[in-house]
Amino acid sequence: ALPPSAGLCSTRAGLALLLHISLFLAYALRVSLSIAIVAMTNSSHPHGWSGSTPHSSHPGFAQDVRDFYLTDVFYLLQAPMYNWSAETQGIVLSSFFYGYGLTQALGGYCSGLFGGKPVLGIGLLLSSLLTLLVPPAAELGIGFLIGLQVLLGLAEGVIFPAQYTIWAKWAPPLERSKLMNIADAGCTFGTFFALLVAGIICQSLGWPFVFYIFGDVGCAWCLCWFLFMYEDPAHHPWINAREREYIVSSLAHQGSSHGLSLPLVAMAKSLPLWAITIACFCTDWMFYMLLTSMPTFLSDVLHFDLRENGLLSSLPYVGNGLGHILAGLLADFLLARQVLGTAAVRKLFSALGMLLPAAFLVAVPYIGCSSTVVVVLLTLALTIISMTGAGININHMDIAPRYAGFLLGITSTFGIVAGIIAPTAVGLLIGQDLQSGWRNAFFLSAALNLFGLIFYVAFGSGTIQDWAREDAAVQ
Repeated sequence: ALPPSAGLCSTRAGLALLLHISLFLAYALRVSLSIAIVAMTNSSHPHGWSGSTPHSSHPGFAQDVRDFYLTDVFYLLQAPMYNWSAETQGIVLSSFFYGYGLTQALGGYCSGLFGGKPVLGIGLLLSSLLTLLVPPAAELGIGFLIGLQVLLGLAEGVIFPAQYTIWAKWAPPLERSKLMNIADAGCTFGTFFALLVAGIICQSLGWPFVFYIFGDVGCAWCLCWFLFMYEDPAHHPWINAREREYIVSSLAHQGSSHGLSLPLVAMAKSLPLWAITIACFCTDWMFYMLLTSMPTFLSDVLHFDLRENGLLSSLPYVGNGLGHILAGLLADFLLARQVLGTAAVRKLFSALGMLLPAAFLVAVPYIGCSSTVVVVLLTLALTIISMTGAGININHMDIAPRYAGFLLGITSTFGIVAGIIAPTAVGLLIGQDLQSGWRNAFFLSAALNLFGLIFYVAFGSGTIQDWAREDAAVQ
């Protein structure tokens, strides 16, 4: 039977929009501090993105920022300034990740037990409430702010795995890539939006309003989430009967959500799962290295000024978001036309998303002074890395849909570890010598990606594993 229209009016398209907005807000909340911290401190600040580790700050850059904000006397009268060192700021920004890494697997497990709707909704509501508390926490002292960031990480950590659990009940196999990547694009669009808007709010209203406005919008959205979101097609009141029948029958083979016990031993022995995990670690290494270090690279090596830097650092987010959506549409087109099997499609998109950025990175040190070309290459690298969104990033759903949320939590944890190690490694390499340090950092990242891809192509799979079938669970 032909699938009922997956047009913009279908219920599952509406769900993709709900999740897109939820992830958009979650990411806007988590990067708001990394932008506001520039206005909160009158000392040098670490460039980059939330979770960036402090690099030797470029003095001219900080001076620009200071002059930029001191001109606004109205703003100075109402928003407090703090005298935090670059190291302190680095600790504040990276503390988010320590909480974020801890709740990934837990979020996946709980959403398998209680459903993705309550887990995601509560995670987003707590994140919004905690964001509202940033200004008073900063006033109380740096320890409170670091603690608050860890709590924010703990709350946000459950959001992504819960989203996967929801899709396991809603996304027909031939539309998985498309629907999930439309939702995922919210992450990068949210980050881009926050980078643009938070700077404007800091200048016009003062930095505390970044947290008040973002936090309030998040709380309001949570109300919409609990009102309009339904756990699965069977419980949805307005869904067209044909669409419900189509989704339910296309997912009939995968079994229901898991119970209290998980086949952990079988998971630990599963090569297809290890293939995803290792590839995710390697891709995230490159992704986080580019995000956290690109602003530093632009200012230290290419000597870009702040305003150019801000725009150039945010360009890749737009590319990455659009890339996600395009990759999803293309992958589903290939699957629906039966041009390639599931495993082949996942490997093809992973290969494109891992090899091309690696090649661009290796080229960067040899281009030398042509800053335009370097920026184009780094932007392309961050854009094309989104191809993995139709590859390794959703392969969990193919091999074990019942445990998708939990498995995503596991692979994300490895990815976050990479996100914590990568900027630190870059800092150590640059510390020795600026030029060769950056070259080695780019080479290391490219080599890791190549290794991860070879491992994934060798051991990745596109079919449901034996341990993930419902009858196997009753051991």
